[in-house]
Amino acid sequence: MESKLFTPGKIGPIEIKNRIIRASAFEAMCPGHKPSQQLKDYHTAVAKGGVGMTSVAYAAVCQSGLSFESQLIMDPSNIPGFKDLTDSIHRYDTKACIQLGHCGNMSHKRVCGCLPVGASTGFNLYSPTFVHGLTESEMIQIAKKHGDAVRIAIEGGFDAVEIHAGHGYLISQFLSPYTNHRRDQYGGSFSNRMKFMDMCMNEVMEAASDKIAVMVKTNTSDGFKGGLGVSECIEVAKRLEYLGAHCLVLSGGFVSRAPMYVMKGAMPISTLTDYMPWKSLWWLKIGVNLFGKMMIKNEPFKEAFFLEDALRFREELKMPLALVGGLHSRESLEKAINSGFEFTEMARPLVHDPDFVNKLREGKVERSGCQHANYCVARIWNKDMQCHENCTLSARMEKEIRKNIKYASLSNK
Repeated sequence: MESKLFTPGKIGPIEIKNRIIRASAFEAMCPGHKPSQQLKDYHTAVAKGGVGMTSVAYAAVCQSGLSFESQLIMDPSNIPGFKDLTDSIHRYDTKACIQLGHCGNMSHKRVCGCLPVGASTGFNLYSPTFVHGLTESEMIQIAKKHGDAVRIAIEGGFDAVEIHAGHGYLISQFLSPYTNHRRDQYGGSFSNRMKFMDMCMNEVMEAASDKIAVMVKTNTSDGFKGGLGVSECIEVAKRLEYLGAHCLVLSGGFVSRAPMYVMKGAMPISTLTDYMPWKSLWWLKIGVNLFGKMMIKNEPFKEAFFLEDALRFREELKMPLALVGGLHSRESLEKAINSGFEFTEMARPLVHDPDFVNKLREGKVERSGCQHANYCVARIWNKDMQCHENCTLSARMEKEIRKNIKYASLSNK
């Protein structure tokens, strides 16, 4: 009998041909904030490689939401480029999704063109920058931009959107007591901290109607003391189910506090700093080299690393759920599906080999050749997303990558 992994599944108004989705991991392939030929070529290769749906990441809903110079923005001028991209993906009977979000305080004026905004006024050490706490009128405008972004996605030919409500970006910054220190109706109690998410989701669901599937990436845990734990994140998920989301993507971590909780393993500091230009970022280059290891804590890697926490969400929710995080083998993918998750998501295996899903289905491989070095993750801060096996590396980077591979291998035992 054919594995359920390779049977169709429904998300809201759409059906995808199998249960494997290319996760919305940032590609850094959009100079000028526009879809590029490189972005089209990559997602077309992934579509050809057998996934049921591929997710483009991550598109800012407005100018203040940009965190990278090579990041998409949901502007009407990009609709022709989006249509060209989605038409290419659709040729392989693969659905196209786009992740929509706002980075909040995880930006800098040189990128977003303004003082970065967040749930609260303060200073973000990781950018580093001062941050302006949003007024209610500004919050309403950003919520409306989420709805506008969905309409642009529909015109661009996308089958689904994924709203980013995790990882310490703007919606997550309102949810977490670590970043939300407001004293008005959007701070304090947990129900107050969910109000901005409600605003955004109401705009999203109205814009989506029955024309496009709505997924939401949400945390199983923020991953550190002082952030949201599993029980609070379950309450967020229940609220998203009530608000009408069609599927939740269960992830975890907080970029400005527990970044490696998102993908596990060791962060290759050399990759981050080697690609930073001396002229404009000399201060950051020196700072990350000196203090990066202290600021970015390594996390042990194991396959299906969010599964244990995600099972508690499966018990509490009726809606479709997608599991992401360390699903790098046939065994872990099957385990997720057999545990009651309707969909599985992966990114790094498809950076290593866009044809990985076809090879799994045909029995040519049983697990990805990705070695969890996280070079691809560190590289996107300054370059396009690539696997270290396809790049020319400095001796310093090669040495660190070997150490990171060894760390991931030992921590998986």
